[in-house]
Amino acid sequence: MTGDGLGPAIEPQRALRACVDLTREHSSTFFLGSRLFGTDKRLAVSAVYAACRTGDDAVDEADGPGEARRRLAAWWAGLERAYDGRPDPGSSTEVALSWVLDRHDVPMSAFHELRLGFETDLTVSRVQTTDELMTYCRRVAGVVGLMIAPIAGYDGGDDTLGAAVALGEAMQLTNILRDVGEDLRRDRCYLPAELMDAHGVSLADLREGAVTPAYVALLGHLAQLADERYRRGWTGIPKLHGAAGLAVGVAALNYEAILRKLRQNRYDNLSKRAYLRPYERVALIPRAALTVWGGTVWSGAS
Repeated sequence: MTGDGLGPAIEPQRALRACVDLTREHSSTFFLGSRLFGTDKRLAVSAVYAACRTGDDAVDEADGPGEARRRLAAWWAGLERAYDGRPDPGSSTEVALSWVLDRHDVPMSAFHELRLGFETDLTVSRVQTTDELMTYCRRVAGVVGLMIAPIAGYDGGDDTLGAAVALGEAMQLTNILRDVGEDLRRDRCYLPAELMDAHGVSLADLREGAVTPAYVALLGHLAQLADERYRRGWTGIPKLHGAAGLAVGVAALNYEAILRKLRQNRYDNLSKRAYLRPYERVALIPRAALTVWGGTVWSGAS
């Protein structure tokens, strides 16, 4: 979706539709939640997702670290153009993001933190400590809450923003717990080395697919960290304006339900993948409405 400025200019509405299509293709959970926003806000959050996704792909789809750094630098240059109000007219991502920035105060500092997270993927293949893991979760996902909240509109000031960051961290931690096997096949491990050592779990054990009691205890510890951040995140969701609370609530329940599936699978994420079927995702919409608007206490991870 990154243009080179040599092609014909892309109209904003066409650029925004391209971002919606990209969201639908790459994240069924985010797409489902985004559909519950009003039209303009749905387009705006899709544009933000596309901007984030393009940076992620710049690293993950590159042939080697050198190309990844070049692609990441090009992505960042495109963000700077969008924030300066001079997007590459041939780039759907830049044109759409510039449209968003004309309407909403999305902080560039959040994208800067996101960039630091992407750079971590270029330089770090093992996470050493829990603090390092949670910093990573903040940078690659928590800050997305800081991007979405200004689009949604919210009450509660910094407390609501803190809850938004915590929710993003919980979602990323859920992704990490779900994808241990897949990450290993890419020579990455986001399970903190200090926790693996404390539980007596080695990389060799993981590569052999050994779901031992020690491994279950390790994942259970990290799942509890995710639970804590989901609880913090839920304190901010009802403070989002209009249908935004429902949209974010649906996404939160989807991720919590993935964590619950992982528990039901007895934390076997080395040979199987925890996921939700389409009907399970849709069934969470009324539950989200009851939680956000009806005051029902719910935790999909429990």
